[in-house]
Amino acid sequence: MLPEHVTIIEVGPRDGLQNEANLIPTEAKINFIQLLKSAGFNEMELTSFVSPKWVPQMKDASEITDSCLDETRNFVLAPNRKGIERVRSTDVSAIAVFAGVSNSFNQKNSNKKTDELLNELLPLVKELKSEGYFIRACISTAFYCPYEGKMDLEDTILVCKKFVEAGVDELSVADTIGMATPEEASALFSRLTKEFKSTLLTAHFHDTRGMALANIYACLQAGISRFDTSAGGLGGCPFAKGATGNVATESVVYMLDRMGISTGINLDEVMKAVDLIEPYLSRGITTPFRSLYLKEKEVPSN
Repeated sequence: MLPEHVTIIEVGPRDGLQNEANLIPTEAKINFIQLLKSAGFNEMELTSFVSPKWVPQMKDASEITDSCLDETRNFVLAPNRKGIERVRSTDVSAIAVFAGVSNSFNQKNSNKKTDELLNELLPLVKELKSEGYFIRACISTAFYCPYEGKMDLEDTILVCKKFVEAGVDELSVADTIGMATPEEASALFSRLTKEFKSTLLTAHFHDTRGMALANIYACLQAGISRFDTSAGGLGGCPFAKGATGNVATESVVYMLDRMGISTGINLDEVMKAVDLIEPYLSRGITTPFRSLYLKEKEVPSN
C-alpha cells in the first residue's frame, strides 16, 4: 500500500538557514541552492520575505529570487501583507504563508491569536489565488506546542479547513517541536487525507527526539507522498526551546531508496550541497547518515 514515488520538498535554504546565527553570504546561499537543484528537487523553499530587522538572515531575499528562480516550483515565505507586497514585485509564482494551531505560539510569533492571524491571512490567500499564485499553507504546532502542550486534533483540522476553504493548493502540516509519535502522525494524516482529498498534503517533521523517520513511515502508510526535508538536518524553531532541525533530506532519501520508493533525488549531489554550506554554519552537521556516508567514501573500492 506504500507509494511508488515520493515528492521531497527541500526546505533547507529557507527553513534551514532562517535561524542560523551566522550571517551567510548571499553567494554561498545561491551556490547551496544551485547544488540542491542539481540533485533533482522540483520543489524548494528558497527564502523568506520577512523584516530584516527581525530575521537578518533573510535580508537578501530579492537577490536570492533574482538568481534562483527557474521552471521548477520555488516557494518563498511571506508571513503578512508587507511581505506579500514585496513578493509581488518579483517573478515568484509560489508563496507560502503560515499559522500555528496554538494561540500562544502565534502570539509569540506574530503577536496575534490564532483567529486574529487567520482573519488577516485568509483574505490575502483569496487575493493571491485570484492573481494566479500557487499557495502553500504551513500549519505549525499541529501536534504539540512548546507553551500549551498537546494540541487537540480537531483544532488542527479546523485550522487546515479554513485554509482549504480560502483556496490554498497545499497544506504543509508540521510537528514543530518534534514530539509527535508514529501513532499520532498516522491519526492526524489519516484524517487529513479523508477531509481534504483535493488538496496537496505534505508532512513536515522535526527530529528533536529522533522519531522523524518513524513518523514519515507512518505517514506513508496513511497515504502521504509529500514530505518537507532539510539538507543536513538544518533548521530549528526560535520559539520552541530545544527544537532541533528538520529531518535530514539525506536520511529520508536513503530510507526511501532502500524501500524501493523513488524520489528522483541524487544523494551524492545533496551531500555536495551539505559540504558546501557547512563551513558557514555556527555548528557542524552531524546527522547519522552524513557520518556514515563520509566513512564509506573513505573506504577504497575493490
